[in-house]
Amino acid sequence: MRLTPAVTIDRAELGLAPGPLTLKLELMQHSGSFKVRGAFANLLLREIPAAGVAAASGGNHGAAVAYAACVLGIPARIFVPEVSSPAKISRIRGYGADLVIQGATYSDALAVCQDWVTASGALPVHAYDQRQTILGAGTTGLELLRQAPGVTTILAAVGGGGLLSGIATAVLTGPAAAGMRVVGAEPEGAPTMTAALAAGGPADAPAGSIAVDSLAPRRVGELTYAVAARYVHSIALVTDDAIVAAQAMLWERLRVVAEPGGCAALAALLSGRYQPQPDEPVAVVLSGANTTAVDFGR
Repeated sequence: MRLTPAVTIDRAELGLAPGPLTLKLELMQHSGSFKVRGAFANLLLREIPAAGVAAASGGNHGAAVAYAACVLGIPARIFVPEVSSPAKISRIRGYGADLVIQGATYSDALAVCQDWVTASGALPVHAYDQRQTILGAGTTGLELLRQAPGVTTILAAVGGGGLLSGIATAVLTGPAAAGMRVVGAEPEGAPTMTAALAAGGPADAPAGSIAVDSLAPRRVGELTYAVAARYVHSIALVTDDAIVAAQAMLWERLRVVAEPGGCAALAALLSGRYQPQPDEPVAVVLSGANTTAVDFGR
């Protein structure tokens, strides 16, 4: 894994009221997203059978597992739905994994993956509801606190909840927990954690959003819900328009390219769905960059 940069700027640079903002650039991580942290945690901490590993993914987790398996010399079969972006499919294939594209949604791909695991004996590497996956994601928060020790609020995107619950566990159960808060951000069209918190447990939610290939499982996990319910301060819902605006702002002001799901947390800040105090040191995790949105041929 890479130690990704954490860059602190003034919020005024992004058109907000002045105040400190740290951007944790997980989009510079191996395989293009934070997901590689959980992938390596699984492959290094669990016993791998001869059949290798299998993972279902909207794309980023699949690319991460494919990359980790390639580095460690482990066979991998990755299942993605038809909505997975070409950029993510290309990464998975580039790392040499067997790729299966099947189903309309992540949940469909997960069902096919589970059938393969039963038939083959491969080790399933869950995208979010697995202790090792959460443990790996949590290292993002630990790094961030070392890089920007003054931060008191961390915003992170929510899909299945692995990143959010990992960061919350890492930073809110340790010595730096006093005065810290962790806030989630998810699309209005895929309010998985919001639905779970309202229902008192994982519940089916809509899965329609511009970030459908990274932030739209049918429901959050049992493990990730339990952590969020106990430790997470709040969940901010953001519109697709706000996500696109955050992508554009990152490129126009900082020349940083992020996929839609990768900048959902920034969208919560820019759109006012999370409003920090004037001097509140806020950090935003930019969690992924697997997109083909920029045309470098012009």
